[in-house]
Amino acid sequence: MKLSIFSLAATVPVTFAFVPNSVVSNHVSARGDVLMAERTSDRRTFVSSSVAAGILGTFVIDSSYPLIARADGGAVDYTAVAADIAGLIKADPDKGPTLVRLAWHSSGTYDKMSKTGGSGLGTMRFKEEFSHGANAGLADTAIKWMEDIKSKYGDGLSYADLYTLAGAVAIKTLGGPQVAWGSGRKDSMDPADVTPDGRLPAADSGSAGADPTDASHLRTIFGRMGFNDQEIVALSGAHALGRCHTTASGYDGPWTPTPTLFNNAYFTLLTSVEWTPKKWEGPYQYEAANGSIMMLPTDIALVKDKKFAKYVKAYAKDEALFMKDFSAAFSKLLSLGTSGLTPVYA
Repeated sequence: MKLSIFSLAATVPVTFAFVPNSVVSNHVSARGDVLMAERTSDRRTFVSSSVAAGILGTFVIDSSYPLIARADGGAVDYTAVAADIAGLIKADPDKGPTLVRLAWHSSGTYDKMSKTGGSGLGTMRFKEEFSHGANAGLADTAIKWMEDIKSKYGDGLSYADLYTLAGAVAIKTLGGPQVAWGSGRKDSMDPADVTPDGRLPAADSGSAGADPTDASHLRTIFGRMGFNDQEIVALSGAHALGRCHTTASGYDGPWTPTPTLFNNAYFTLLTSVEWTPKKWEGPYQYEAANGSIMMLPTDIALVKDKKFAKYVKAYAKDEALFMKDFSAAFSKLLSLGTSGLTPVYA
């Protein structure tokens, strides 16, 4: 079974003891308080704040785009839809990374040659797609969570728009950049539109562990969608969020000590930690000295490949650059397989 490099699953309340000099951990307590990051001039000083006052409350709803007309003469209030999604994440920040995964996997099936796949048809809701190995767990989590919002806004809100908007909102709500997003995707009613399994990037390719075949695999998969090396590395920064679960992907652990905070910690950790193979019965993965955080073989491939590594190093040094480049690449990802979208968030 092929498992996606972006098989993000919901995070769990946990305190991390491993705190390198380049990043500080956050803690999600049993009562729901979150110690979130307040970026200062050195972008590394962290202070605590409540969910209500912290980063989770910073999603900016642009009221200049409140209503988008539907073909039947009605309108979808995307301001309200986005606010409902943000509210879901504020109530449980651990849902944010899984909504990013939903948007990513709904879009990352695109093939630029055949013009098939992508986010345009909302096919992730079909069993034929959510049962793909890389999508393990989505049916019982993110897809299910979106049903109440879909029911609230009715047929005017397509699943395809809802799933992609959820990813954009999640990134912003968890401290990341505004992601340009447009509406107008039309849901398919035919499961035959589901693309073949295996179009998403795998966590390992070829022999076990990071090697040149992993870098080649990433270029093949992302190149099929139309992404270059810089965009591949930028999109990989989504691993700042979430964690792997053995029940979903077989892998285990978070990439960073701050799995509900979008930042450049993924890159600072890739370049500053000594990653060693984890000794366990599960699939090949890497871990830090005390085992609190992990990396997949395709993560390590980014620092072993010279062309990828220059972007990893650039994003480790410059968080603002990463935020800008990620926003552009993620917006491009969410629009794959679409045309004529109406701009909603710029």
